[in-house]
Amino acid sequence: MPIDHPTTDNALLLIVDIQGRLARLMHESEAMIDQCRRLIQGCRLLELPVVWAEQLPDKLGPTVPELVEVLDGIEPGAKASFGCCGDTDLMGAIEATGRDRVLLCGIETHVCVWQTAAALRKRGMEVHLIADAVSSRSAFNRDIGLRRMEAAGVHLSNVEMVLFELMINAAHPRFRDVTALLK
Repeated sequence: MPIDHPTTDNALLLIVDIQGRLARLMHESEAMIDQCRRLIQGCRLLELPVVWAEQLPDKLGPTVPELVEVLDGIEPGAKASFGCCGDTDLMGAIEATGRDRVLLCGIETHVCVWQTAAALRKRGMEVHLIADAVSSRSAFNRDIGLRRMEAAGVHLSNVEMVLFELMINAAHPRFRDVTALLK
């Protein structure tokens, strides 16, 4: 499978359902939330568009405060479908960016993240799953989701890998700011 690298000109960040008590029930939840926070901050420093989804927020609660804090100025899109592509407004927000590479993070890996990745792939988009920024309630379910996505042509990545990939080299004007996030 050829690698189609994400760049600051072709990529967007899609955040899926890191909400309420459910987020705290994820396998290694604090580490996952911390990595999502770094990813969001790095993508914002690099000026990538960010699309943020919440599954039935009136029932599952809002996105966790650690992430809301770094999503200032961006409004979440509410959805009832498991995958983001099943919601017209969210799909419209993704398409409106004009980007065709999606950096994907969120919960749960084997349900909403998987269904989003599969639908994006069907639409011909390149998906880069940020594996240290996704989780499920069990490590087993997370791993099954990772395997299904990889088999569907999703590129596996991680926060540090993708941020360095986006910058290309140490001459990037945001290099010091981004590397400070990773320490």
